[in-house]
Amino acid sequence: MNFKLNPKLSQKIAFSLLLMATIFVIIPVLIIIFNIIKNGYSAISWEFLFSMPKDGMRAGGIFPAIIGTLSIVLCAICITLPIGVLAAIYLNEYAKDNLLTRIIKLAIVNLAGVPSVVYGLFGLGIFVMLLNCGVSILAGALTLSIMELPVIITTSRAALNSVPYPFREASWSLGVSRWQTIRYVVLPNALPGIMTGAILSIARISGETAPILFTAAAFYVPHLPKSMFDQVMALPYHLYIISTQIPNMPKNIIFGTALVLLMLVLSMSLVAIVARIYFRKTRKW
Repeated sequence: MNFKLNPKLSQKIAFSLLLMATIFVIIPVLIIIFNIIKNGYSAISWEFLFSMPKDGMRAGGIFPAIIGTLSIVLCAICITLPIGVLAAIYLNEYAKDNLLTRIIKLAIVNLAGVPSVVYGLFGLGIFVMLLNCGVSILAGALTLSIMELPVIITTSRAALNSVPYPFREASWSLGVSRWQTIRYVVLPNALPGIMTGAILSIARISGETAPILFTAAAFYVPHLPKSMFDQVMALPYHLYIISTQIPNMPKNIIFGTALVLLMLVLSMSLVAIVARIYFRKTRKW
């Protein structure tokens, strides 16, 4: 006996299931954000945002941690974005489809699943000790950039693949070289997807604690960084310290720090989203 659902009924059931799954994901996130805002907004002030910590971090502000986080994240993005995009261009546009290329692509995908603490230990051994960078902004940025390379390469390759192949053929038929085709035809149309990878990277590395714990972050630094080789405070590590290591820490300062970190990540992601929308409008298809 064949049993067939009415097409309209099956569509409603599918829509309901998808809606329930979406709500199941969104509601916990909204609850967490509401809880952070509710408990942390009272701590937000000019002094909290633009002054140094005082009284064993139980008072004062988190300005050094904000500057340290921005320094590490921006340096990491400046390193990993061009390298990741160039690697994606080579793998997608130049590399032959052979066993070695397939192994490299598989390795890139697998590296995206390596725990961040492993990258932190790698950065400690290579950048801090072997290359003698010390515990610094540079060592932390290099560690985070290596951790985010798989994400940048994967999303950039997907963006390059999304550009229709006839675009390339039309360019080649006019006598344009492969590199000029990539530069003037493929890349402009792939930029929105590449910016998506940048947004994902910013959101991830801004909240990472383990890699910078070994390579860049300090418990307390009484001054702002003056060079790439300075050790800095960072919001994720600072939040961990005041939440677990300092007794009698005011609750509003803990949640206020979490709120600032959340807003910082959202602000940097918003800039990348605006850039993505701009590049999408300039796309030719």
